[in-house]
Amino acid sequence: MKEINLALTPATRLDVIDVRRRVREEHGDILDPYARVLYCSHHTTGGYIDQELAHRLNNSLDSIHTFLRAFQRLFPAGKSYRHDDMASRVELTEAEREDEPPNADSHLSFISAGIENCVAYRNGERSQPVYFIDLDGVNHKDQARSRRSTIVGFDKDRLVDRFSVEAPVADEHIDSVDLNNEKIGLFAKAEDLVRARGIAKGWIEFELDPDQPGAGLTVNEYETLLMEHDLVSVLKNPLEYAITGGQYLFRNPLALPGKSWQYVKYDFIRIMNRALHVPGLRKLLPDQVVRRLFTTSASHFLGMKRAVRFLVLPGEGSDGCGSIVKGTYQSPILVQWKKANGGRRRVLATLRECL
Repeated sequence: MKEINLALTPATRLDVIDVRRRVREEHGDILDPYARVLYCSHHTTGGYIDQELAHRLNNSLDSIHTFLRAFQRLFPAGKSYRHDDMASRVELTEAEREDEPPNADSHLSFISAGIENCVAYRNGERSQPVYFIDLDGVNHKDQARSRRSTIVGFDKDRLVDRFSVEAPVADEHIDSVDLNNEKIGLFAKAEDLVRARGIAKGWIEFELDPDQPGAGLTVNEYETLLMEHDLVSVLKNPLEYAITGGQYLFRNPLALPGKSWQYVKYDFIRIMNRALHVPGLRKLLPDQVVRRLFTTSASHFLGMKRAVRFLVLPGEGSDGCGSIVKGTYQSPILVQWKKANGGRRRVLATLRECL
């Protein structure tokens, strides 16, 4: 297997970078001999889409931009997000408030579009691009951010071990839980398992119990105002959020006093369908799926996954045993939009070794 660390510099706030091309430019065909490749981001507003979605989008840069801009229109920059109210960010110092970017829109787009911190690609079609997607590549001071991606080529993997934890969730149907919390013990148990089995290189996958629907996982920043206010507003009523937040999605949707909710719903569906009318994506978000946005919770809208993964690699000065690679602010987050039986959700952890 082969490990590469790649430095990326976005050119614009929304930037899509062909990482496979960058690897070839800097390292030649070093990844070509391997059957599979892990692409991992160390950031919460920059990551990858899975290979199936990339294929549905025909690996087209234009289609990916169209897909992403639909979510940017739902979460417009500059809206009054609680996360971006620096006066309320009591965990930050005065100096940190000056530097902290107002980027709640990027976090919400990342979560909703189902962008991942770590994806596994089959390496058969070596001419196809693999895109790193940055939703906040240039900050509010017009400074380009420095991004890091770790890439691992390998041929096979083996199952090492599994365990599970019970994560308490609120009795209400809307909730978000930081699975990195010490009280849950997910990361501590995962690190103990890596050391106990002596695994140097591989990954740990966290997956929701398939018997407990109505929830998803993402890897992002667990910031209280972002998770408990901004994201909750989306989950409670996506349509109302779209109207009050991204008003320019509509042509004065409430301008006519007699304009009914049904007309507004139709207007939104039509606009979303037009925005998402890219090759292959119609299969992913057909009309009936978009319509469910207004008759159910956000479960059919958010692209969140049922599982997330983190790399396991040896750190500097280690004894050869690996540890979980987690970027700054990265946490596995459980988001539920339907009430869980018993107020708990089971999370399965699976450790695999790269061979």
